[in-house]
Amino acid sequence: MSRYINPYTDFGFKRLFGEEANKDLLIDFLNTFLPEKHRVKTLNFRNTEQLGPIALDRKAVFDIFCEAESGEKFIVEMQKAKQHFFKDRALFCTAFPIREQAEKGEEWRYELQAIYLIAILDFEYDEKEERRKFRRDVRLKDQDGDVFYDKLEFIFLQMPLFTKSESELETHQDKWFYFLKNLTSFDDIPAILCEQVFERAFTTAEVARMSKQEYFLYEMDRKAYWDNNSALYTARLEGIIEIARKMKTDGVDPKIIAKYTGLSPEEIERLE
Repeated sequence: MSRYINPYTDFGFKRLFGEEANKDLLIDFLNTFLPEKHRVKTLNFRNTEQLGPIALDRKAVFDIFCEAESGEKFIVEMQKAKQHFFKDRALFCTAFPIREQAEKGEEWRYELQAIYLIAILDFEYDEKEERRKFRRDVRLKDQDGDVFYDKLEFIFLQMPLFTKSESELETHQDKWFYFLKNLTSFDDIPAILCEQVFERAFTTAEVARMSKQEYFLYEMDRKAYWDNNSALYTARLEGIIEIARKMKTDGVDPKIIAKYTGLSPEEIERLE
């Protein structure tokens, strides 16, 4: 087993960033994204389950929902699996911290605090148009590309597309991405991450420091992560096989089938 937890599991992600004792790690991570005016000094965790005002309203569950002392609100999510309507879901999640800002009484003038949604993705979305964009920052802009509203921002990080090696890391933010992407493969702390905040993160992530109860919960979560990946792989493979089968039935050259499906000539030959 790896010396350090898998941050792509719910347990691992929340152990690193979602516990009261580790606020400093989350603050340091968040501040690598934020403009000076929204930099976080202190924050409070909020209830991650947001309910609508009536029972029939749908609810959104966030991995981490926190608020800076100065009022900015942050949703930080780790998404393990590709899903339909992903962008719609991201927008839906921000509707709750927007709506909850409405003050009671007659004097409220619609002034809102800034909201950031940071989604760390263990998959690539919109591959055709976004494939080479590891990071995508989204704001509301006008027809000339000028920012119309700067208090709602989405930051999407497609972690499979982060490929920098240790020698290529340039910024503090790069180091965080490198840490998250490679944590389970480390046996010791790399020299470039020998900084106080990362040393704290490595200590927090050590499997050996867990209690028996924590270790049990982590193992259950890790199994769910494996099961999810296995199910996705199986579904993807079944889809490829079905496409190859139809191509073969239509008389497509096996070499072309192999090129576009990745199946071997022997696998294509066995298709019925």
